[in-house]
Amino acid sequence: MKFKLIGMAALALVSGAANAQSSVTLYGIIDVGLNYNSNAGGHSNYFMSSGVNNGSRWGLRGSEDLGGGLKAVFDVENGFDVTSGKAVQGGLEFGRQAWVGLASNTWGKVTLGRQYDLVVDYIGPFAVGDQGGGNVAAHPGDIDNLNNNFRVNNAVKYQSPSFGGLKFGALYSLGGVAGSTGRNQIYSAGIHYAYGPLSAGVAYLNARNPNISFFGNASTSTVTAAAANFSTPIFGGYLSASTYQNIAAGAMYKFGKMSVSGTYSNIQFRGLGDLSSGPNPNHYSGEAVFNNAELGMHYHLRPDIELGLAYDYMAGSRVNSNPGATYNQVAASATYALSRRTVVYALATYQHANGTDSKGEPAVAAINLQSASTSNNQTFVRVGLRTKF
Repeated sequence: MKFKLIGMAALALVSGAANAQSSVTLYGIIDVGLNYNSNAGGHSNYFMSSGVNNGSRWGLRGSEDLGGGLKAVFDVENGFDVTSGKAVQGGLEFGRQAWVGLASNTWGKVTLGRQYDLVVDYIGPFAVGDQGGGNVAAHPGDIDNLNNNFRVNNAVKYQSPSFGGLKFGALYSLGGVAGSTGRNQIYSAGIHYAYGPLSAGVAYLNARNPNISFFGNASTSTVTAAAANFSTPIFGGYLSASTYQNIAAGAMYKFGKMSVSGTYSNIQFRGLGDLSSGPNPNHYSGEAVFNNAELGMHYHLRPDIELGLAYDYMAGSRVNSNPGATYNQVAASATYALSRRTVVYALATYQHANGTDSKGEPAVAAINLQSASTSNNQTFVRVGLRTKF
């Protein structure tokens, strides 16, 4: 009996040690608010919606200590609509991210699955959309993906440890088309540096056949080139491009209670007219180029009150007989923390458009993820509540 008790105690100690070396965390965000859109398809609109300041989500994040400084890590994350309970990201169960990998403090981290590109990781935090402005403050159509509207499937990703504030990463997505290894492939790389009050980064993203591989991958069904898989007048007419390319840079400097940030991105839709990528009703050829620049600031009025303001300008190039369009956008936000996890907030975005949009029509304002205006002006205002767990 004595030996039996000793054995049971030893087993309990081993089991406790094993449990101490691994962990699984349930986490999430619930974000809901009341909105006003000055012109949604020709009419003003008052409505409730989910996930504007931050996308509503729940996820499971875990790690297991494998010894020698090596860990197995994973993260699966579902996006949902608070107002209806339905899944977003096209109804995918884990549409925000789903990956597993190995991590080491010495060698970095390698992960496989549905993931974020390096533009999202290294430049997104400098944009006002990630600093309290919400997805309505994203650059028009989130054309440069700084607000993370688009994820990457079938991706292998490496992220280095920090070397004195410097880190870098790379991602490659296998296209998965037999006999055509380059079709639908995506690759991305970036460098980020942070030291004291200064942080900065530069990143690159290239997607082949982007209408299918990048803009169309949030779907439970098989998407094809027969239709535009992301609807926006800003660049929806350019989805016959054989290649989407984005070069982005950003920086932030903090002093006292204030931070100032800026981003620049050059976006190209190359090889227009590739009907194996997407439709081309306007018979475009060549390439469409957009240049986007944003300047923003944040100020902590008090430890529990944060204010934000940003201006964004985007210009599109001429494409054949289409002279292109320009977009001016101003975004403002105010956040009041009720606790470490729960805040109430107000945000507003105004957009003005000029020129001719990607579909060959007079450019209209189209604030990100909102019904487009029928005029060249649009205003969106929201008061919301966000809690984290």
